[in-house]
Amino acid sequence: GVLDVISGDLPKSIKLQNKHLAALIELHNMTGTFARNIQHLFSESDLGVVLSTLKAIYSPYETFKMRYGQMERAVLSAAMAGIDIRGAISRGLGAQGIELSETVRRMEESIPQMIVLLEAAVERCISLTGGSEADELVLALDDVMLQYISNLQETLKSLRTVCGLDNTTHTDASKKDAGLEKKEAPRLVDVSEEEEWSIVQGALQVLTVADCLTSRTSVFEASLRATLARIGTNFSLSGFGSSMDKLSAGTADDNSGAPLGGRAALDIATIRLTNLPDKSKKLLTVLEQSKDPRFHALPVTSQRVAAFSDKVNELVYDVLISKVRQRLSEIARLPIWSSVEEQGGLPLPSFSAYPQAYVTSVGEYLLTLPQQLEPLAEGISGSEAGNDEAQFFATEWIFKVAEGATALFMEQLRGIHYITDRGAQQLAADIEYLNNVLSALSMPIPPFLSTFHACISTPRDQVRDLIKSDGGAQLDLPTAHLVSKIRRISLE
Repeated sequence: GVLDVISGDLPKSIKLQNKHLAALIELHNMTGTFARNIQHLFSESDLGVVLSTLKAIYSPYETFKMRYGQMERAVLSAAMAGIDIRGAISRGLGAQGIELSETVRRMEESIPQMIVLLEAAVERCISLTGGSEADELVLALDDVMLQYISNLQETLKSLRTVCGLDNTTHTDASKKDAGLEKKEAPRLVDVSEEEEWSIVQGALQVLTVADCLTSRTSVFEASLRATLARIGTNFSLSGFGSSMDKLSAGTADDNSGAPLGGRAALDIATIRLTNLPDKSKKLLTVLEQSKDPRFHALPVTSQRVAAFSDKVNELVYDVLISKVRQRLSEIARLPIWSSVEEQGGLPLPSFSAYPQAYVTSVGEYLLTLPQQLEPLAEGISGSEAGNDEAQFFATEWIFKVAEGATALFMEQLRGIHYITDRGAQQLAADIEYLNNVLSALSMPIPPFLSTFHACISTPRDQVRDLIKSDGGAQLDLPTAHLVSKIRRISLE
């Protein structure tokens, strides 16, 4: 408790809390008032006497200042433990969207709470040590933020189960996420369309978590860098830096215990550091580095925030592409491709006019994505950024999903081993429909798909002439040869 802190017996004070450090700072402030009165009374005395007196007054706090980093880690860790980002109630089948939304809300709300804790730590460092432990503060903040982001990462992994991704077989990097493979999760294909869209909306909201974490940590790091620069300026004005240069050069005399005058006499942090040369060099290095605009005050945090954003993007993409993946998973094996006209039957002139359900389902889904993304995009980009940035954000994600859908479709087309003329008519209609959807989304048609469509929609007896007359100018020849092989057309 407080008595352990005051006595300096930190090992017993395992449950060190903010109130304990606050009590210590309050005592330190009272001591500061007393010290200023002493300075006033000793104003006519020798500077060395004043400095010795001030050191004696503050000496009971030296143990705490030397272990400031340890104390700050304990306080921040305890405070962080009180931030609940996993408290969402586990929901059953049909209510995963609610659970997802609740968890995402908790994650997003935890970020400003965490930043407030970090800002309070900076204030405590200045109040207790005058900035003389700024190097330890930076390490403590980086460590605690690493712990916090790890908690966010673990929660993000659990959302894969909620989103029904762990039972979905695919080749994305997300399948490498460990620890969740054995959990049973309802697949998106097992839930209603309404619940499916609810999960999509919830997953999209995770993007706001990544955006908030990136922006808030960036602002805090810039503020911390400015604070470090300000501390460095204060020490520089006190003449502390030049005195340390003398110490390192070995030119200090026997009176080096009191090398400072003027304003420095009022700065207990500077006085303290004159007796700690190794500590001072380490601190000055950090303060000097902070002047560089490229300096990362929290280097590990910066890397982990970027990694977290990547994981969020991966999760969102996996959710958005999941429905497409399910609809296209067995297309190469559809019996329609090898079907033939019934003997004696008449060809159906309208046969090729209607694309199949699998491709219309995918197309309708892709065309619905803009209205799902744009409201979220406006929220992320903010009103100040205007509609252009929001539109760019939505378009970027639509393109990602459309490109993924196209790649999955083309992969299935490559898996078709044989197709009849009737199957070719049907596939031509399916490809044409998807091409129209891509065009509506302002997506370019890949050469593979345009060539496949041209060769599959051309009457069988004209394919050879089509390929030879083109000469590769418009067609992708490897694809044209693939279609010929599937249709059993000899190009010799």
